[in-house]
Amino acid sequence: MEREKLIEARQWIREELDRCADFWLRNGLDREHGGVYTCLDREGKIFSTDKSVWMQGRCGWTFAWLCHLYGPRPEWLEASKSCLDFMEKYCINPKAAGRMYFTVTAEGKPLRQRRYYFSEAFYAMANAEYYGVTGDKACLERARRAYELYWDLSRGMPDPTGLGPKTEPETRTGRAFGTPMIYLNVTAVLRRCDPERAALYDRRAEQCVEEIFRYHVKPELKCVLENVGPEGEARLYYTEGRTVNPGHDIEGVWFLLDYAKRTGRTELVEKAAQIFDWAIEAGWDKEYGGLLYFIDALGRPPEAYEHDMKLWWPHNEIVISSLMLYRDTGEEKYLDWFFRTLDYCKAHFSDPAYGEWYGYLRRDGKPTEPPCKGSTFKGPFHLPRMLGMADGLIGEILDEK
Repeated sequence: MEREKLIEARQWIREELDRCADFWLRNGLDREHGGVYTCLDREGKIFSTDKSVWMQGRCGWTFAWLCHLYGPRPEWLEASKSCLDFMEKYCINPKAAGRMYFTVTAEGKPLRQRRYYFSEAFYAMANAEYYGVTGDKACLERARRAYELYWDLSRGMPDPTGLGPKTEPETRTGRAFGTPMIYLNVTAVLRRCDPERAALYDRRAEQCVEEIFRYHVKPELKCVLENVGPEGEARLYYTEGRTVNPGHDIEGVWFLLDYAKRTGRTELVEKAAQIFDWAIEAGWDKEYGGLLYFIDALGRPPEAYEHDMKLWWPHNEIVISSLMLYRDTGEEKYLDWFFRTLDYCKAHFSDPAYGEWYGYLRRDGKPTEPPCKGSTFKGPFHLPRMLGMADGLIGEILDEK
């Protein structure tokens, strides 16, 4: 283990976290209407005032979680509460049994409703984390309600919005990897913040883990399939059925490792390590470096135009998972992947001049033009989460070794 190199990396990570948090507090918070703007250019200037509901929840969670990690700070609590209050006032559809919108205007007028229930997932996380820091019982009840709604919707509850499935169910239906994977992470947050219901969260987490391996992990293909049939059958005759998202797989790795550590299920470490190895081998760009966004399970052309781009968040997940795998296995190859990925991120994603990371790179590692730091899908979440977790994981490793 290169102890001095790890110490240097930790110092850079801490400085980068300060720059990241400051970027969003200075540029993203809406002091007039509440909540956060996330469509920001390189310098932090707003290029769209529409607000992502996912990002309201994610930002609300992030700043409450930073208080959990480092102790409450007034500016962090204020940012979190602003997002929570904005969601409560504007982002819940009163005509759809608590379902949440996907986007709203700056003032909070509804713009778009989607089938996906990830607005509810991030709302639940944010409220639970804020409760954990402040003891606000109203937030706990909101978190519990949204958590149950996510569960019911994922188990086949008719969508109160009236939106039907994406495809005709008589023709094609199936399962998406993101459903149990993200629910596993949401469950971990609620279990930590709401220990009174630990038994419920433990049952749900176990079920999510079982579904991931039963339906989506495909050793014969050396990958995790994003979309499978109802019984987990691989459907390789069309492009969506062959879709592999290496960054998603690697994010799922650390969700599994977190669960394994919490429950003592050490047999999951080897299984999670295998998923990481498949994803990094198939997804790492051997010519330019960095992780490709999508690949095809059979090596055929992916359908998504952005398949060979490099996005910020998969690299965040490599950093977390590689550190966890090194901590849990002691294998040096995972520490090598940590340093290799961190070096790539320093060279291509990080922007010391203005703070935060570029969200979207071309395959050759240059930012898309004009470059941006946030969008409907990028806000203060993956990067600060990675930086805070990496800080703690390096501390664990240095203490243990």
